[in-house]
Formats: sequence, structure tokens, C-alpha cells
Amino acid sequence: MSLKKEAVAGADVDERLAALMTNSNAIRAIASAVEGTLGPKGLDTMLVDQFGEVVITNDGVTILTMMEASHPAARMLINIARAQQEEIGDGTTTATVLAGALVGAGVEQVARGVPVARVIEGLRIGLKKALQIMHERARPVTDLEDRAIRQVALIAGRGHEDIGDLVIQAAVMIGKDKLRDNTFKFPDTVVAEEGADNKVFMGVIVNKERISRQVPAELEDLGVLIIDDALEPEEIDEEALGTEAGFAHYMQLREEFNVNLQKIVALNVGLVLVDRGISDDAEDILTDAGIMAVQRVANKELRRAAEHTGARILKRKGLKKSLPELKRCLGHAARVYHDEQLEQVWILGGGGKPMATVLVGAATAEVVGERERIARDAAAAIQSAIKDGVVPGGGSLELAVALELEKVRAGARGMAAYGVDCVVEALKRPLSQIVANAGFNPLEKLGDVIAAQAETGKSSLAVDCENGQVADMLASGIMDPAGVKIYALKAAGEVAEAILRIDTIIKKREEREIEREIRTREEGKMF
Repeated sequence: MSLKKEAVAGADVDERLAALMTNSNAIRAIASAVEGTLGPKGLDTMLVDQFGEVVITNDGVTILTMMEASHPAARMLINIARAQQEEIGDGTTTATVLAGALVGAGVEQVARGVPVARVIEGLRIGLKKALQIMHERARPVTDLEDRAIRQVALIAGRGHEDIGDLVIQAAVMIGKDKLRDNTFKFPDTVVAEEGADNKVFMGVIVNKERISRQVPAELEDLGVLIIDDALEPEEIDEEALGTEAGFAHYMQLREEFNVNLQKIVALNVGLVLVDRGISDDAEDILTDAGIMAVQRVANKELRRAAEHTGARILKRKGLKKSLPELKRCLGHAARVYHDEQLEQVWILGGGGKPMATVLVGAATAEVVGERERIARDAAAAIQSAIKDGVVPGGGSLELAVALELEKVRAGARGMAAYGVDCVVEALKRPLSQIVANAGFNPLEKLGDVIAAQAETGKSSLAVDCENGQVADMLASGIMDPAGVKIYALKAAGEVAEAILRIDTIIKKREEREIEREIRTREEGKMF
């Protein structure tokens, strides 16, 4: 082939891979932003906004969600990390690093001439086998007293023993049956406040103040009414209000509202939580009756309060029920008090389901957010361990799975074997990155661990980041929740396949422009 033909062929290849390379570079940039935080020696990242406000964190999902990313492929990876956080509550950094490695390895194979379809075929084979092995290697955790629970809490909590102990205490209060409930999110029980003392208690916190300080700050043995609506008269259209019938309807609605307020007073309710605003009239009536009222309560807090007190959440129209019907909707609390320093309302001893709250204190406002993220990660790790068991950490499991997959590669058909290679290389990445972050040569240490695992048959061997020696992670107490690892690999595989399948990038037309063109066509048909 002449030089000219070679140049043309090269141009064709570059053009054919343009979309893939662009997306791969975007994924790599996102992965590199968080990979430095991986492992016990991982460093922090500083995020600065346009106003100069700074967030310093080691938390992967915080970095990903706060960083500015405009590239669509980058946003795909960030969305995968968000999904990992919502589903599991931890492991976003691992998922991102694995996704970056899978995409990078896939692009290299495509650039060498392997068809994308064959790479994806091999990815699916490798990922399916890898996930199966991870499930098989997970050790069940049946008791909250198991040593593994404390270890996963400390590792996810980045070594903060005070936070780990708090979260474990809360887990014991809640019980393993509740932790296994897929609708229950243990991290949601964590609250961090500047100036607060570390504490775990049976109850919930509402991060709002009572609307009137004339009501006692502490009440005992009381009924709780929860309204997922505004405690205000129903609104009426201004135009209708200008008519006689409309004004009469308005007065009728106000009268009905006052009757409903009197029902609340008659029920001997002590606490009213409202999703939206409370009218001045309602505030006066509730205050005169000695009822503590809290408005604009977050929906998540409303639902936790309802679950803990046993209250049935009502809409505004639900107040039209008869007194006996309304009474059946009330919850109960042994004690409620307003903490003026923290500007919170605490609900203790609810008559519904047991609900523990983890209050994490922080000395300054700058570290409140980070301590809360650490505690939430620890809570998520404990819940995941109870659900799916634990596996050795430190990147040892991923490496052991990679070595198993090398045996699978021989059975892959044709060029699909190169896709399996991508999964093998990606699974080696976590250990390499942890070792690099600890200041050791990743190639050297990776070779040492591979040799040690092959020689001993132990899949729990990795590198001690303190001295660089090969060590047994299980014996050292380095454990991770199996669910975190499994979901991270699954999520990484999904985003890698989606990126590799993109052959062309086309800029969409603006929706306004499309709507304008449609209107023009419709107007043309009219004439």
C-alpha cells in the first residue's frame, strides 16, 4: 500500500472511531477525578463553585454530582454513580473506576481492529461470569454482633471509630429484619449538626422549628397528626371570587376550615406536622390550644415521623372526616421537644415502628457535610452486608475474579475473547489504584499478589497499604459488603456497553425550533 493510501486508511479509522474516542476521553476524565480517593490512603478532592465556596471531600458521589460536566457521556457515568448511591448507598468510586477501565480497554480492542459487536459479546460473557463468582464468594452475615459488621462500618466510615460505633448501635436498635427491608434506607436515619453531641436514640428528627414559641417546648404522651398538604383554607379562583356565588363559596370554605381546626383541637392532638404552610388563623387556634405545629416539613421526614408514630398521613380534605375517623389516623409519641440550639423538633418513643436516628456532631460548619457523608456510607455498608454478606476488600476479590475469568477466556468463541480480556483488565484496576494511592508501584505489587494468590489458593490476598506487603484481607479485617461490589460491577458494565455501542454523535435541534417549524407547517395547511 502506498503512503497516500495508508494515510487515507488512517483517516478512515480515525473518523470511524471519532465518536468512540470522544466518549472514551470523557469517561476517562470523570474516572480520573475520583480514582485518587480510592483506598485507605486515598486523598481528598476540593470542589470550588463560581462564588468561591469550597467543598473538600473524599466521597465519590459527592465529587461526581458537584463537578461540572457537560459532555453527554460524562453525564451518563455520573447518572450511573447516582443510581449506585440510591440503590446501595456506597461504592460509587468503585463503579466509576471500573466503568472507566472497561471503556478504556474496550476502545483499545476496537482500535486494534476487533469489531465492537464482538467486544460487547465478550463483555457480557465476562461480566455474567464475574458476577456469578462474586455471589458465590460472599460470606453471609446473620448477626449484627458479627465482627464483619464493625469492619465494614469502619472501612466505609474511613476509619472514624466514633461514627462507626454510632451507626452499629443504631443498627442493633433497628434490628436485622428491618435492615433487610428493601423499602427501608438505613442512611436516611443519619443527621449531622454543627455543635451537636454524637447520639443514637429511638425516634426521629424534624429539621424545622415550631411555628410558635408560646407553645411549650416539650410535650409528653401526645397524639400526632400529619398532613401532607397545606393547613390553609382551600383556594378559589380570583375571577370566581368577584362573583356573588364565588364569594359565598369562599366563605363556605373558610367556615369548613375553621370547623376542621376545631376538630384538631377536640382530638387533644399535641403535635401537628404539615408539608406546606400553616395559615395565620390556624396558627392562632393551634397555639391557643397548646398544640406544637411545624410547617414545611420535608416529605421524607413526614414519612419517617408517620412510620415511627403510627400516624396515617392525611391530605387537607381528609380533615372533613368525622372525629372517630380522624382519631384512628393519629399517631402517638411518648415525648416531643423542640431543641432551640439545633432548631429541630425531636419525636421520641413513637407508637409505630421502631426508628433509630443517628445524630453526628461536628465542631465546625465546614466538616458537617463530610461527617454526615461518612456516617451515611457506614450505614449503607452495614445494611448491604446484612442483605448480601461480605467479601474480602482491598481489591483482592476483583483480582481473584479476574484470574478466574482468564480461564473462561479460552472457552469464548472467536474474537469475543477480547471482550473478556476487557473485563479481566478492568477487575485488576481497583487493586492497582489502591496500591498507587498508597505510594507503591502498582505493576510490581499486582504481580506479587497474583503470584501469592496462585501459590496459596487464597482469594483474599492483597496489599497492606501501610507496609506494601502481601497480606490476607480477611485476617486483617479488610472487608466490603458483597452487594456494593456486585452492583458496582453491574453498573459499570451497563455504562461501558452503552458507550461502546455509540457510533455517531449528532447534535439535536432545539425543541423550540422544531415546534416553530411544526406551527409553520400547520398554518400553511390552513391556507
